[in-house]
Amino acid sequence: MNRKVFLTMLVAVLIMIALPLSACQTTGTTSEGESEAQMEDHSEDEYIYVSAMGNLEFFNAHKYGWGWAGENLGVKADYVGPAEYDMNAMVAAFDQAIARKPKGIAVFAVEPILEPSIDKAVEAGIPVVTILGDLPNTKRLAFVGSYQYDLGYIGGVNLAEALGGEGQVAILSIPGVQMFDDREAGYRAAFDDYPGIEVVQVGDTKADTVTSINTAKDIMQRNPELAAFAATDSTGGIGAATAVEELGKVGEVKIVSMDRNSDVLEKIKEGVVTGTVAQNDAAMAYWALLTLYTYNYNQAPLTSDNEAAGVNPGPSQVYMAVNYVDESNLDYFLKANEIYVP
Repeated sequence: MNRKVFLTMLVAVLIMIALPLSACQTTGTTSEGESEAQMEDHSEDEYIYVSAMGNLEFFNAHKYGWGWAGENLGVKADYVGPAEYDMNAMVAAFDQAIARKPKGIAVFAVEPILEPSIDKAVEAGIPVVTILGDLPNTKRLAFVGSYQYDLGYIGGVNLAEALGGEGQVAILSIPGVQMFDDREAGYRAAFDDYPGIEVVQVGDTKADTVTSINTAKDIMQRNPELAAFAATDSTGGIGAATAVEELGKVGEVKIVSMDRNSDVLEKIKEGVVTGTVAQNDAAMAYWALLTLYTYNYNQAPLTSDNEAAGVNPGPSQVYMAVNYVDESNLDYFLKANEIYVP
């Protein structure tokens, strides 16, 4: 065999080896449908997060996580909704989002008034994922968020331990709103294991800091032996902290807040607040977008035709882990809050 023939055969063999390897590296899968999906450009796809109370620092992490998810998945990710707790404005923002015909919508499902809009979107062929709060009686694809009961339960266990298992406790909440009622139930369940703990009053913060401060002060004056506040939202935590400071009860009245707002974290650093329960907020937004994206492009073949069969091959509930923040780890959360600022 001369040198020219040998080299020609060698090149042919190398090409035969390289072609299948190149194909595998390009697609990363043996499924023809998935291969085509992975090769498609989805950069013009739009996903919209509809929320309310966007002026609260709490939602900075959601905005950041939603945008971060869009960058990682190579799609457009927009965040819309009123700055205040305005349900009529939120419904209007949702309906405007539907008109844009996005590839999917995530919605903070805080009240039943949103149910018709959710079903309207789904009927228009737009998958919807509820986030933070859920409205399970709708046609939504899935819920992504915290198990509300667990948020309260984790807070209750940590507060009970801080109290040494006994003392009078007041709960600051937003009674009548399901997610906050579920958190209160979690707190009460945790306290059931501590016969020495008594819930003496429940106060309504109305998700407003000034109202929360006044409510906490009134509770303290009515219950001079009060040992602690349990808050189901961040306004309850900062309201209780302010009331305790103004009435000279720092150190005497324990406080466990909800969420990782910077003002609450600073109060932990100062020794006014004992700790706070943190949701996986930024990660929650990522998983909401990932759930929608997967539904659109990476469905497992549960049937020969999932859409025609009317099946959901993905999860209907994605529960995020619950985290507790105290003086041992608060600096990590504070630094992240700086990153989340729009």
